[in-house]
Amino acid sequence: MSEGHTNRHRAHHGHAHDHRSASRRALLAVLVLTLAFTIVEVVGGLFTDSLALLADAGHMVSDVLAIGLALVALTLARRPSSPRRSFGFQRAEILAAFVNGLALVLVSGWIVWEAIGRLDDPPEILGGWMLVVALAGLLVNAAAAAILIRSGRESLNVEAAFRHVVADFLGSAGVLVAAVVILLTGWDVVDPIVSIAIAVLILASAWGVLRDSTAILMEETPSGIDADAVARAIVDVPGVTSVHDLHVWRITSGFDALSAHVLVGQGEDCHALRRHIERAIAARFGITHTTLQVDHDSADTLIELRRS
Repeated sequence: MSEGHTNRHRAHHGHAHDHRSASRRALLAVLVLTLAFTIVEVVGGLFTDSLALLADAGHMVSDVLAIGLALVALTLARRPSSPRRSFGFQRAEILAAFVNGLALVLVSGWIVWEAIGRLDDPPEILGGWMLVVALAGLLVNAAAAAILIRSGRESLNVEAAFRHVVADFLGSAGVLVAAVVILLTGWDVVDPIVSIAIAVLILASAWGVLRDSTAILMEETPSGIDADAVARAIVDVPGVTSVHDLHVWRITSGFDALSAHVLVGQGEDCHALRRHIERAIAARFGITHTTLQVDHDSADTLIELRRS
């Protein structure tokens, strides 16, 4: 391995370690906030008989599980690589994000099921206490969102947690509106209606997490990177004649990788051109983990054989 490649690997490792440490601290703080308010919201939902509160509490329970799983995944990602696992456990956080997305789908389904059952015969709801809990939820979710924004949101799990928190904030806002309507009009049907709206928000949040994590697990070209543009950038390097077997994929959050077979002209310095290509790819696309096979183009040296 070249000294330049080693330095880039160390730089990437240091950057990954920094953003994972920030992600871990942010997730731990949000976990404490979320767990504490989940207990408050469950008690409030049972006391007021509000499905909207219980729906929001159900989402927050999924948040607690999701964030806990994300913290475990980030801890696993710190473990060193081995001959068997050349990238270590860095994909663990992507698997965790995928499971988080599935959990959100299940929670939204439960909320809709319960809400439909209440539309015809909604119970009497204590709107005043429901309003108090909703206001507290807005404050807690705003604080959690601020913590995650300050962490940089580089990790997919932090992004997933942020989407959970945003959905929770909107859910608390919906509960607040329902509480005001109940207090002013006594129309209790608004509670299951708001619950269904919260379920839709949860499902929208789940879709984004599942889409992003599935794309990484399927090793799709990362969003924001055009594989054709990468190929053109390589071929535009003076001395390069063609590029084949180009692959660009994402290992985990903030860690993109590239491999390719590059052909260069006869008489060109393969090692110098490889370093030139690596610098060009890093500068333009931010990809620092590259595996390039560089060979001389043999097109001009082929000998046509004829039967005598």
